Amino acid sequence: MIANIPFVIIALIVLFFLGVRIVRPTHRGLIERLGKYHHFANPGFNWMIPFIDKMYQVNVTEQMVNADKQEIITNDNLNASVDAQVYFKIKFDEESVKNSQYNVNNIQYQIVNLARTTLRNIIGTMTLKSANSERGKINKGLHVTLIDETANWGIEIVRTELKEIDPPKDVQETMNKIVKAENEKVAAIDFATAIETRADGEKRAEIKKAEGIRQARILAAEGEAQAIALVNEAAEKYFVGNAQVLRKLEAVEKSFMNNTKIIVPSDKELVNVISDMAGILPLKRHAD
Repeated sequence: MIANIPFVIIALIVLFFLGVRIVRPTHRGLIERLGKYHHFANPGFNWMIPFIDKMYQVNVTEQMVNADKQEIITNDNLNASVDAQVYFKIKFDEESVKNSQYNVNNIQYQIVNLARTTLRNIIGTMTLKSANSERGKINKGLHVTLIDETANWGIEIVRTELKEIDPPKDVQETMNKIVKAENEKVAAIDFATAIETRADGEKRAEIKKAEGIRQARILAAEGEAQAIALVNEAAEKYFVGNAQVLRKLEAVEKSFMNNTKIIVPSDKELVNVISDMAGILPLKRHAD
């Protein structure tokens, strides 16, 4: 009997290690005993009875599934090619993990089919144009419907993304031509506006230039007028009643220009005028 003790200890040790289960932080465990749910396994060390208990580990991180591309007939009888993505995760608590495994079979497959059906229901009531312009509305409708329909699945629908809404090929080509024509129209309008703006700028520049020339001429004329006025004023001041003297002075000026030497008596009035205006002293006659 005592000889069998080591074998019993070894068997217990082996049995212990066979029952050890380690759960990662990204998972939660459901332990079933003889096919019936027994208890919940949190991350870390867990032990169960070997060969009697069985653990199912469930991923509780965020996951993504593709709602495969499908043809949907829109309200205006066009076939639109539509696909979407759904992001979800199983909640951490025990009840939610149990619901994700016991209330729905193959949760990812079910989400894909539910998303495809929901998209057909939503887009089928819209025209192709409105479907393309109201993607946010479609996303919101898909998200709300998935939340309502999966309420007892123990999951959280994080977000939905509508990837593509492609019209038939011939419709797409027509739409591309329309968009191209519209872009060319806008470009032509912008070019015409730029030319008009440039022409307007050049016109304004010419006007400014002409205005500047006009002002310069006015100022020059005003300067000449002021100069003439000053000359007239000087003439009135110095030569009124002295026309004969002015005539003689002009004759002297012309003589000087031709280097002609003229001797004028010192007591003559013309010499006195020249002396007063030019600072020339009269010549004095020396006695013989």
